[in-house]
Amino acid sequence: MSSSSLLQTSISSSSSAFFANTKINFNSRAQNVSLPAKPVGVCTCVATPQAEKTAFKTQVSRNVNIAKLQAGYLFPEIARRKAAHLQKYPDAQVISLGIGDTTEPIPEVITSAMAKRSHALSTLEGYSGYGAEQGEKPLRAAIASTFYDNLDIEEDDIFVSDGAKCDISRLQVVFGSNVTMAVQDPSYPAYVDSSVIMGQTGEYQKAVEKYGNIEYMRCTPENGFFPDLSTVARTDIIFFCSPNNPTGSAATREQLTQLVQFAKDNGSIIVYDSAYAMYMSDDNPRSIFEIPGAKEVAIETSSFSKYAGFTGVRLGWTVVPKQLLFSDGFPVAKDFNRIVCTCFNGASNISQAGGLACLSSEGLKAMHEVIGFYKENTNIIVETFESLGFKVYGGKNAPYVWVHFPGRSSWDVFSEILEKTHVVTTPGSGFGPGGEGFVRVSAFGHRTNVLEACKRFKQLYK
Repeated sequence: MSSSSLLQTSISSSSSAFFANTKINFNSRAQNVSLPAKPVGVCTCVATPQAEKTAFKTQVSRNVNIAKLQAGYLFPEIARRKAAHLQKYPDAQVISLGIGDTTEPIPEVITSAMAKRSHALSTLEGYSGYGAEQGEKPLRAAIASTFYDNLDIEEDDIFVSDGAKCDISRLQVVFGSNVTMAVQDPSYPAYVDSSVIMGQTGEYQKAVEKYGNIEYMRCTPENGFFPDLSTVARTDIIFFCSPNNPTGSAATREQLTQLVQFAKDNGSIIVYDSAYAMYMSDDNPRSIFEIPGAKEVAIETSSFSKYAGFTGVRLGWTVVPKQLLFSDGFPVAKDFNRIVCTCFNGASNISQAGGLACLSSEGLKAMHEVIGFYKENTNIIVETFESLGFKVYGGKNAPYVWVHFPGRSSWDVFSEILEKTHVVTTPGSGFGPGGEGFVRVSAFGHRTNVLEACKRFKQLYK
């Protein structure tokens, strides 16, 4: 092969891509070019594996208690499954009756008070910075007079916060890791998870779906969703929610009297969650402090979330009576105050303005109207499942309907409903082993969505 041919071959074979888009004028006149001949060899390219990159690790050990937690927190897990369902069915009209999040607008009498407070912050006269960690005095006084009138609860017993869920964790910090705890089974998952994180529990026992060192107080239809206290072991702390999330049941005055006496006999402290008290229809106590002697053994936590639609605004309160003492005689309220002052800078002043408006005569009327709307939703859901032959509990005193699917896995029912109706519910087992075989249906939803969801339930289970 001539040297010019060799040059042309080299250009065409190995560099065609380079010259493809380049205008180059090669002179085609023949030229005598003398190049030394070189042997042509074959070059083999061998891919070598890239060295694995090892992530830098600190020398800080992970909190072993957090490592005990099983999977994710219940409601983010439901959100994850909902998102996966939407990826699978992007055109589906998914209706959420799962997580108990409010859907109806906050009444204007409340939002206008927050707007006024917000605008005032832009003036010299109306600006305020850090407030009292325990809450503004007018709001504390209004909470005391509205919810605890004639119960000997004073404004300085009340700690305003960013919600009951947050206060549950702050209370756990007060109690520390060396206490034992009891919880209704089923119950709101934050009680158990916060206990695990604090180191109060043993390892998770997969066979029974329980954590060691927790007393699970079984609440079933057979015992009216109130535990048989004669079978409950003594613990330091007792978490109790009424009206209950998730079962919707409410403890009677007689039952709460038994609970307070049980705590006194055992020297225990009750953490009473009354976040749904305004949904009560029956003549049951709205507060644990209606029971004589409760101030010596109980703390109460509550929230504006489900009353005024404050799930995003964030505002709640906790009552720690002066009469509640540790075993050494030190007031529990003083330790809680120290934790609040250390871990919290106080609820938003704008949120507190909204809370104060909630407790005006006009605000209370507006809240009752919103609650009435959700209770109508509850009736629609209850009637739907009862018409289909299901055993249905709750609904009357809480915005939750507890539907029994005997012999079936709660997560299987959740998946079946989501797959076939595009409706999100909550599997009962997510609230504890006692919730297996049940599904919680929330009444928080627009009326059109609730009616459409019930139509789909009927089509699925008719």
